[in-house]
Amino acid sequence: MKKYVLDLRVTSVESLSERHLLLVATNPSGALPEMCPGQFAQLRIDDSKETFLRRPISIHTLDRTKNEVSFLVQMIGQGTSSLRMKRPGSLLNAVLPLGRGFTMPASAREQFLLVGGGIGIAPLLFMGMEMQRMGIRPTFLLGARSASDLLRMDAYRACGDVYVTTEDGSEGEKGFVTQHSLLQQRRFDRIAVCGPKPMMMAMASYAKKTGTPCEVSLENMMACGLGACLCCVEDTADGNVCVCKEGPVFDIKKLKWQI
Repeated sequence: MKKYVLDLRVTSVESLSERHLLLVATNPSGALPEMCPGQFAQLRIDDSKETFLRRPISIHTLDRTKNEVSFLVQMIGQGTSSLRMKRPGSLLNAVLPLGRGFTMPASAREQFLLVGGGIGIAPLLFMGMEMQRMGIRPTFLLGARSASDLLRMDAYRACGDVYVTTEDGSEGEKGFVTQHSLLQQRRFDRIAVCGPKPMMMAMASYAKKTGTPCEVSLENMMACGLGACLCCVEDTADGNVCVCKEGPVFDIKKLKWQI
């Protein structure tokens, strides 16, 4: 898929919590390129003199009617935190779309489970919305530390059935997503996962035991996003590969995880 360097124009900036930000932008020079759920963008950081590298951010949603793309940002350092300085009308330079996304359903009959933990829920909304366009209602299993960390739940519920866990039990079942009772009550045709590595490994183990095809989105440290800097290399069944180029989405059968 062709990559573009675009000066996007910010249309809205919404603070969702003390640590999370929703950035929405459009392409003032034409239609946004086609993108796939699970792909990401490299955003240039213009409001931090100490940040020189772009930041990889998952594509959260793509609204073709409004010609808008959105990014759900977790502000964990000076680079991502400086994105809160953006205002409607300001420019956001982005390289996109990057990487390999999730495998979409081949049939409307497929029962899909989309599992997200923390900021790993971000690319799953795009996937759910694309499934909705196909006439499919997926099942979301989303986890967070507490109810205040559950973001944009109305948007997820609009396109799928949502099950929740929180570590403190403030909403949904108490514990981790990998412990939710849904996993014992139902079986799915395919599973897509994004979140902290321990959670993804646990879900991969569950998928392996149940014989369920499963893909995970890795969050290795990235710099260039193009496979040139070699800082995101992952050892796979195909040898050492760059996650930013050959991933970030991988079939668990390709990973050398001890599950």
